[in-house]
This record gives sequence, C-alpha cells and structure tokens, in this order.
Amino acid sequence: MNTIEGEEFVKQDFTKVGLKLAEYENCTFNNCNFSNVNLGNLEFLECTFSGCDLSMVGVKNTAFKDVRFEECKMLGIQFLNVNPFLLELSFDKCVLNDSVFSSLNLKGINFAECSMKSVDFGNTNISESTLDNCDLLGALFERTNLEKADFSSAYNFQIDLEENKVKGAKFSKENVAG
Repeated sequence: MNTIEGEEFVKQDFTKVGLKLAEYENCTFNNCNFSNVNLGNLEFLECTFSGCDLSMVGVKNTAFKDVRFEECKMLGIQFLNVNPFLLELSFDKCVLNDSVFSSLNLKGINFAECSMKSVDFGNTNISESTLDNCDLLGALFERTNLEKADFSSAYNFQIDLEENKVKGAKFSKENVAG
C-alpha cells in the first residue's frame, strides 16, 4: 500500500473521485466532502479532518490511529466496522448523530461540544473518557463501561445504573437525574 505523507487536502470533493487506497500519514483534510464515500481498508495515522462532511462514509476495516475530527459532519457512521488495532480518535465540535460505536474499546476518548443524538454505545468501553458539553439525546448505553468517564457537562442522556458500569464516573448535580 502506498504512503501519502504530510499532504494537505483543501475543499476537495471526494464524492466524485474517491480517495486513493493508501496509508495517509500526518495529512490534513480541510473542508472536504466525503459524504457516502467508501473509506474501507484505508489507514489514517496522525491525521486531522477539519470542517469535513463524512456523513454515511463506509469505514469497514479502516484504521484510525491518532486521528482528530474538528467541526465535522459525521452522520450515521458505523464505527463498529473500523479496524480496532491502535484505534485512537478525538472529536471536537462534531455532529455524530445516529453513529454506531458499539463493541469498541474507546477508553480515554475525548468528545468536546459534540452533537451525539441517538448514538449507539452498546457494549462499548468509554471508561476514562470525557464528554465535554455533548448533547446525548437518545444515546444508547447498554452494557457500556463508563467507569471514570466525565459526564459533568454532558446533557440529555439517560444511563441505567444497573445495566452499565459507572464506578467513578463524574456527573453534575444538574445532569445526575439522567
């Protein structure tokens, strides 16, 4: 597989040309459109996606190693299909509504100011993670490891304490009712 290193992709519409099968290392993608594009079997290492539309992208066997998403639209992504080896992601001001993270190990992941409506975290390990000012309306937490996760500024969530591991998780007095 070819390696593409240190490239900057700006305002490219990958819905027309797709993304070349390669390993992308230290690349930045700014204001690009990937909507409905198959990113399967690609590898992203230390890459940043900023202002991109990644809605409904295919991520079967995609490797995300130390990848940052900033202000991206990411509706309906089936993250459960990614390559879990060395998986490391962070999300800042992203719209992740209707995405599925089930059965992944996302220990220590950071979500900051994200819309995560109807996101599926079933059987997911998000222990020691931070969900800073995130909207979790309708998010599914079922057999989820939330130990030491920080929900203190998250809102609109419901977590069944019997169904999930919550030891050491942080909640604010405003959101503890959920």
